[in-house]
Formats: sequence, structure tokens, C-alpha cells
Amino acid sequence: MYVVKSPLSDADLKIVSEALQGALVDLVDLSLVAKQVHWNVVGPRFRSVHLQLDEVVDVARAHSDTVAERASALGVSPDGRAVTVAASSGIGAVAEGWVKDADAVGTLVAALGAVITRMRERVAATGDADPVSQDLFIGITGDLEKHHWMFQAESV
Repeated sequence: MYVVKSPLSDADLKIVSEALQGALVDLVDLSLVAKQVHWNVVGPRFRSVHLQLDEVVDVARAHSDTVAERASALGVSPDGRAVTVAASSGIGAVAEGWVKDADAVGTLVAALGAVITRMRERVAATGDADPVSQDLFIGITGDLEKHHWMFQAESV
């Protein structure tokens, strides 16, 4: 059922909808991973890492909403259900239990790196198909790269 008619051609819509859905899944999972680590981080740098993780959660949640609304605007039903996120996220599994602060930083460096790699692929894929969505991915990538840099700086 199509409620909203997209201004994009069918071929372009396919490219863009796959990119938006993939971004949504990665951003939802990133927010969950960061929150899981946030709840379980321990160690001498607990407070700074704990607060930094919430910044990532906030950014990922805000961007996931923007991505889902872009998909809706193009007539594509976004799917952020847990089963969909678990099946198609580009982020690896996170260990359960307490996480040492240095390990928490490493987990976020890896998770952000995985999402950034896939976002950059989406930037490339959507340039011709939909520059509006491409611009969205560029902005998201810039925000994620800032957090990636900050967590990498913590691991030195």
C-alpha cells in the first residue's frame, strides 16, 4: 500500500529507500549499543565516558527520526522494529555485563566506524538518485565522525 507518492523514479526510489532503511537500522542500533555500554561502563573514567555515550545516543536518536521521516516523505514505510534492527545492523555484537571504560571506548570506536563506513557508501549511492537524501547522509556522517574522533582520542 502506498499512501504517499514519491517524486522519485522507481529506480531512484529503490536506491534511496534501501539507503534510508539501512541508515535507520544502523542508527537505531548505534543508540542501543551506546545506551547498553552507558549503563554498564565502570572504571576511573566512568563519568566522562558515561556522559559522552549519552551524547552519541542523543545524536543517533535524532538522526534516526530524521531518516525515518525522510523515508515516509518519499512514500517508504520505515522499519525500526527490533527484529529488523537485529537482522540487518552493521554493528557487531556487544558483550553483556560490566564494561571497563577503556573497553567501552573501544566498543564505540568500532561501532561508530562501522556505521560511518556504511553511511559513506550511502552518500555515494544516493548522489544521483536523490541529492536531498544524500545531503542528509552527509550531515549524519559528519556528526558521527566527530564522535568517532572524540572516542578515538580517548583511546590513546
